[in-house]
Amino acid sequence: MTLIADSGSTKTDWLIADAFEKISDSIVIKTQGINPVHMSAETIDDILRRELLPNVNIPIARVAFFGAGCTAGAAERMAEALRVNFPDASIEVQTDLLGAARALLGKRAGIACILGTGSNSCLYDGRQIQSNVPPLGYILGDEGSGASLGRIFLNAMYKGLLPDRVRKLFEDEEGLSYPAVIERVYRQPSANRFLAGLSPFVSRHSDIPEVNELVNENFRAFFSRNILAYRTADLQTISAVGSIAFFFEKNLRQVAGEFGFTLDKVLRSPLRALAEYAVEEE
Repeated sequence: MTLIADSGSTKTDWLIADAFEKISDSIVIKTQGINPVHMSAETIDDILRRELLPNVNIPIARVAFFGAGCTAGAAERMAEALRVNFPDASIEVQTDLLGAARALLGKRAGIACILGTGSNSCLYDGRQIQSNVPPLGYILGDEGSGASLGRIFLNAMYKGLLPDRVRKLFEDEEGLSYPAVIERVYRQPSANRFLAGLSPFVSRHSDIPEVNELVNENFRAFFSRNILAYRTADLQTISAVGSIAFFFEKNLRQVAGEFGFTLDKVLRSPLRALAEYAVEEE
């Protein structure tokens, strides 16, 4: 049995992959998010013991963990916590970007993207990442992401670039005033999650042309500052994973076409596709 994890800072989804059962029938175990950059080994161990292990009642031969922040020393910290809790299993810890590439492309070469709370992208050779434009996070980058969309939306709304009724709709539906927004962005933690959390409002009102154009603007920045770096004469197709790609697929497909790309596969979550990849490897 292989235990697959898709982890972000907010939540981690775990799935036990069995070569003899349908992956689609497998039950997903949910724990809080694990990011080894921001968490100590003790904190990670506590999450695994309290939230994961009580739900894993069969021997695990392999653990494959794909998560945000799983680079260099932080990945080793994550791997050690997994070794302690799964002493008889082989352990693999990789970035969420490699997980996205494997889920979207399998063993094919191509361009893989993450478009969720944050964003990322890479050129993938069918096994490993060959090139990556650094996303730089939601303050300096993360174009195309939910956090970026929230930032663009608030900027346009408060600077009078959207119809007045949009601000009224926002205040009525979200229950947020201008001072409350400033408080959430500048004085409370996890501003990126707050900004990304405005995406459902944008989606509900994307029938308003000016709001819909903000979505396109966000994706255009993603393509121009990230995806164009990977383009070659024989590589003009992209695939994407994440809630923003999933819920704004129509816009993403349109903007991809504007830049001469074709949008191929879109997944809301990479977990089950990662499980299928793992089973094929065994």
